[in-house]
Amino acid sequence: MNSSDGAAVVVGVDGSEPALRAVRLAATEAARRQRPLRVVHGFVWPLLHVPLTAPAGAPGGGLRDQAEQLVSAAVAEAETTAPGIRVSGEIIDGEAAAVLLGETPTAALIVLGDRGLGGFSALVVGSVAIQVASYADCPVLVARGTFRTDGPVVVGVDGSELSALAIEFAAETAAARDTDLLALHAYRHPVSTGPGDMQPLVYDPAQLHGEEDRVLAESLAGLGDRYPQLRVTRRAVRGRPGRVLTEASRTAQLVVVGGQGRGEFTGLLLGSVSQSALHHADCPVAVVRGPR
Repeated sequence: MNSSDGAAVVVGVDGSEPALRAVRLAATEAARRQRPLRVVHGFVWPLLHVPLTAPAGAPGGGLRDQAEQLVSAAVAEAETTAPGIRVSGEIIDGEAAAVLLGETPTAALIVLGDRGLGGFSALVVGSVAIQVASYADCPVLVARGTFRTDGPVVVGVDGSELSALAIEFAAETAAARDTDLLALHAYRHPVSTGPGDMQPLVYDPAQLHGEEDRVLAESLAGLGDRYPQLRVTRRAVRGRPGRVLTEASRTAQLVVVGGQGRGEFTGLLLGSVSQSALHHADCPVAVVRGPR
């Protein structure tokens, strides 16, 4: 995440209702983090060589005018949601995912809706959200599920490097929201300790739980020093990580996951747990990746 003072929260808009939900979420997040909000719209029509101006006698009806109107409406929605924040809007020629990815190197956070205009209604999460979450250089917040002002911030922990980045983002967010942090570590079997190691056929469940709880405790080490007022609950749970996080999302404000977890194929751009959260969580989801 870009932590410089001028880094903005960036929200992508396309005139859809999910995008307006994202604007409201982004405005609230910008106010909490005391950062400016930047509203962007990917204007794809010039790439398709489509006429952008209105026909003669129909002022204000051109595609460019419509794009300006939807950006202005989004800026107004943000100002109403969080009065006093600095908001700017811009139309950028390009496809939506490419435009948002172009913002990520200098953004504090990217916010977008789970689906936009033109998305297939059967899809749970749109392709733009998946692409941006897969490639972004900064955390990506997807506005989905139920927006809550109570309940904890939930973070999935597996001991990986990206999990550590997710923990830091989740702790910062929970502190800004003055709520609890629930750190969840889900496991199913003993973890292999080296290449080619076989999982034991017989093991002590109580001992396994203790070992997995230690992984979780080590991942959270030092968090109390950095966030002394933050209330942290840790919970090691036997089960599939995606299912465990989905269950926790039903009472959470936010679920935070790393882009890829321990034990997943390194060639994957977005891990299975992250995708599960994006598709099934009942609250907004933040995906935290390291810089490319």
